[in-house]
Amino acid sequence: MQFKIFNIAIPESEPDTEEMNRFLRGNRIVAVEKQLINAGNVNYWSFCVQYVSDQPNSIQGDRKEKIDYKNVLDASTFEIFSKLRVLRKQIAESDAVPAYAVYTDAELAEIARLETITPKTLLTINGIGDKRVEKYGKILCEMIGNKENK
Repeated sequence: MQFKIFNIAIPESEPDTEEMNRFLRGNRIVAVEKQLINAGNVNYWSFCVQYVSDQPNSIQGDRKEKIDYKNVLDASTFEIFSKLRVLRKQIAESDAVPAYAVYTDAELAEIARLETITPKTLLTINGIGDKRVEKYGKILCEMIGNKENK
């Protein structure tokens, strides 16, 4: 968690307000506390913003780098992975959901590494549970030619 203080004079200072709004839009805000400060002849709002930074090298650490599966998988496995991505896109479009809601790229890479792709073997992959196998696994198996839906 990090904190940032904003002081906005009364009457409102537009540049200060815009700076705070940009900051709020660019970070994940946990809490905001505000207090009206009367310092003699000057009045201002003081905002204490508690946030988690979305920027690299923040307290949370670096974001994960994107994996190039063409370099990670062997040629035949990458070919299966590519076909699975096409099928995932078709499933996602027909269900009107994002592709990652069907299966992530990491899950597709693990599926591509399986010797046989069945609903039972899909359950062996970390992150894939009964509900997604029930909803997407059978159609995935049918679309790639595995009629074994046990």
